[in-house]
Amino acid sequence: MAVQVQTNDSSALTDADLDELGSMGGSFGIGELSKAKEDWVLATTARVDGKLHGLMFATLERIGGTPCVLIGMLSVRRSAKRDQVLRHLMGEAYHRALMAFPDEDVVVGSRFVNADALDAFKELDDVTPSPGVRAVGEERAWGRRLAKRFDVDGSYDEKTFVVRTGGQQGYVDHESAKGPGSVDPARAALFADVPADGGALVAYGWTMAEDLVKLGAR
Repeated sequence: MAVQVQTNDSSALTDADLDELGSMGGSFGIGELSKAKEDWVLATTARVDGKLHGLMFATLERIGGTPCVLIGMLSVRRSAKRDQVLRHLMGEAYHRALMAFPDEDVVVGSRFVNADALDAFKELDDVTPSPGVRAVGEERAWGRRLAKRFDVDGSYDEKTFVVRTGGQQGYVDHESAKGPGSVDPARAALFADVPADGGALVAYGWTMAEDLVKLGAR
């Protein structure tokens, strides 16, 4: 059956809603979910046959005048439909961006703890950091801006895009259905210096206005 996606204001979530999100089976408990409710504007759920299979907390805003989609937390149930659910959650983010920022190029940023989860950004251009690409100048500047916005700039390394502490209160929590052997070793190497206890990788990409029209279409 198709994935049903719904977005509401995060402030409208009840304790019962948070309990349901926490019981989905992802990496986040009530503490992290309650913080996400306070920190991010939009709460999105993805359901299959009425059962919760994914969640996302995000905010649309401008950083230095540039339109941004900031994904504070995203989690997908480890089911056979996980890749489809991730695609629908990102599609909802793109749709919201299209409604908020028509005819503009948009930055999409989040935090990651494993290479699988970077599949969330496979539709984006110029994803940074990327294997074999040395980020300089404005690319590093965007990393710093996002680290500051995610409130993890205190332990952020602008050369590696790695947050050493405090990075796991929210990130893209996804494991590919293809299994660990499917991950590009070069992409996995981006996470070599990410501490397992509290570390994360800050990453972002761009969607051009003409591409966003397609990505955000319904």
